[in-house]
Amino acid sequence: MGDADHYVAAVKASLYNLDPDCKIVDISHRVAPFDIHSAAFMLRSVRDQFPMGSVHLIGVRPELTPNHSHMVVHHMSQYYVGADSGIFGLLFDEQPEDIFEVNLPLGEDWNFPMKGVLAVCAAHLSRGGVPELLGRRTSGYQEATRIAPVLSEDKILAHVVHIDHYGNVYTNLSRREFETARRGRDFELIPKRSSFGIRRISSSFYEMTEGDIGALWASNDLLMLAIRNGANGQGGGAAQLFGFRLHDILRIEFHGETHR
Repeated sequence: MGDADHYVAAVKASLYNLDPDCKIVDISHRVAPFDIHSAAFMLRSVRDQFPMGSVHLIGVRPELTPNHSHMVVHHMSQYYVGADSGIFGLLFDEQPEDIFEVNLPLGEDWNFPMKGVLAVCAAHLSRGGVPELLGRRTSGYQEATRIAPVLSEDKILAHVVHIDHYGNVYTNLSRREFETARRGRDFELIPKRSSFGIRRISSSFYEMTEGDIGALWASNDLLMLAIRNGANGQGGGAAQLFGFRLHDILRIEFHGETHR
């Protein structure tokens, strides 16, 4: 919902009225409007760091429609509350433990679902309430098309899924997928708008000197391009240097003999 308007404050006020003891942590209010893929990336990147019993309130495409019901999903001791817009299919790689279709009476805030319905569900759960009181158990949800890296014998085409405010470029390629395709071979990452390739992946920023341009494994185990201490407005980040935008492609080529 962004951070320029009163919408987020209204939702938080509703949560505090319903559960004065709740603790609210903002993951992000700057997901591109209606972009469930970016929302799923944000949440997947941090959810494992939250304690058991946490309730994740999803405000991207929260409207109730004939095709998008409101849902509560319980998985790995955490709850996820949002609309069945396809985002749950992007959040989980396996079947969640429990799925509930919310069936609450529409109150006076029915046209503001984050406040009038989803915040009510989240506060109920944060107080220790059971999801069975919010709706009926169901077996599934809508699936969205997941953007996956394209792996072939001698190359990988990874997609840009996030650009942070430093200009760091996150791809959808995991370390496991990379190593499986690499099979011990030499490799070269070939960014767009660049006359050179990157032939090394660092484990952290601390392996790079200031101003270095390189690749590394991010904390969520996805491949990232970055400039050490680079940022938009301060010499530029990797996205600015290479001209990357969301959904662009990073090409990775393999050379030499395989070492299984």
